[in-house]
Amino acid sequence: QVQLVESGGGLVQAGGSLRLSCAASGLTFSNYAMGWFRQAPGKEREFVAGINWSGGITYYADSVKGRFTISRDNAKNTVYLQMNSLKPEDTAIYYCAIKRKGATMSRVASDFGSWGQGTQVTVSS
Repeated sequence: QVQLVESGGGLVQAGGSLRLSCAASGLTFSNYAMGWFRQAPGKEREFVAGINWSGGITYYADSVKGRFTISRDNAKNTVYLQMNSLKPEDTAIYYCAIKRKGATMSRVASDFGSWGQGTQVTVSS
């Protein structure tokens, strides 16, 4: 049974940083690309960042490019999201997911699956 568990969320002031982690189990982690998405109240889930199986390819939503960094440690079955220069509009529940299908650099939520429970990130102004 595949399980993803996110952690690292919290309350931070604008301009601050957080590092999210997503620990995976029940799968051969290094076989899969991964992604981070977020969902703010009243809004649809949106793509944040993606990474291929090796970590050699990373891609980002325009809204976070230059501020967020996705990485992975296949030995630890974990994917990370380093978030710097946080803004109030980054406030959301952040989810990690496994890329199941679609283009190499897919940003479509329906191409991902086995969603974690999410971790809340709140950025105060």
